[in-house]
Amino acid sequence: MKKKLILAAAGLFSVFALAACTGGSQDIATMKGGTITVDDFYNQTKTSQQSQQTVQQMIIFKVFDQKYGKDVSDKEVQAKFDETKKSIEEQGGVFVDQLKQAGLTEKSYKEQIKQSLAYQAGLKAHIKITDEDLKTAWASFHPEVEAQVIQVATEDEAKEIKKQLNDGGDFAKIAKEKSTDTTTSKDGGKIKFDSQSETVAVAVKEAAFKLKDGEVSEPIQATDATGYQSTFTIVKMVKNKEKGNDMAPYKKELKKIAEETKLTDQEFTQKVTSEVLTEANVKIKDDAFKDVLAGLVETKDSSKSSDSSKKEEKESSSKEKESKDSSSKTEESSSKTEESSK
Repeated sequence: MKKKLILAAAGLFSVFALAACTGGSQDIATMKGGTITVDDFYNQTKTSQQSQQTVQQMIIFKVFDQKYGKDVSDKEVQAKFDETKKSIEEQGGVFVDQLKQAGLTEKSYKEQIKQSLAYQAGLKAHIKITDEDLKTAWASFHPEVEAQVIQVATEDEAKEIKKQLNDGGDFAKIAKEKSTDTTTSKDGGKIKFDSQSETVAVAVKEAAFKLKDGEVSEPIQATDATGYQSTFTIVKMVKNKEKGNDMAPYKKELKKIAEETKLTDQEFTQKVTSEVLTEANVKIKDDAFKDVLAGLVETKDSSKSSDSSKKEEKESSSKEKESKDSSSKTEESSSKTEESSK
């Protein structure tokens, strides 16, 4: 479903591109007494929230592609393209059909992938990992473990399987016969994962990391990717490894974790996006999109407003200081008068 949404969201790009190329004169539909042109459609839809978001994304991706596109290789683009295609086909979809529905070709979709990767490259170019970032990553880090898993749909079934295992049942055999995890069942449930793995539910990982080699867990309840349906997993730990107290052997992994944390930090990504857009000197020519970059680009007006605010703050502080000095002098004068009177 996620991949379908990614491709479907690309549809509006085609509309805006068509409007730009044809000057809006191309007919969408004709009827007795009139026509509906691309220009008509554009004017009708350009103020919608989806159109505003699409144009904002187009601007951001275009600017980042111009600056960081050189850092993206054709190999990376192809790998991402193949990954999306494989995912859609595994879900039973037809990749070519979804491209057509989104108004895309393989070439235009690869161009969008390149822009998306250029955006990521731009963000990464601004990342500076500190010792504090590494310590934060270390706190939740666990090295890769080797295990076997059996996943089923109900708690009763999981309890029955656990009983069979306690009675000497073969874990690999039961996994092949009963596990609903199709990616591991055919190999007897064998799996490798660490604290950052996204293919294993958080609850399952946390329980697994507490197991000793050879130990089998109780059924672990977790919510699947949809967020609605629960699954029950039994884990057999094959090879666990404590991380110890020395970060040095895992510095590469920790840097990657810290980098991923930055890339998902909304404050960081917005700050970088704002800097790059401001440097690109983006000008909005259509009033319908005049606020599309609000909060992302520092305009002359916002700069003046900021300077004015700082000036007012400085003047206010200066006046307050003068007032305190004046009050202090008055008190000092009054004190001297009293002493003179005595």
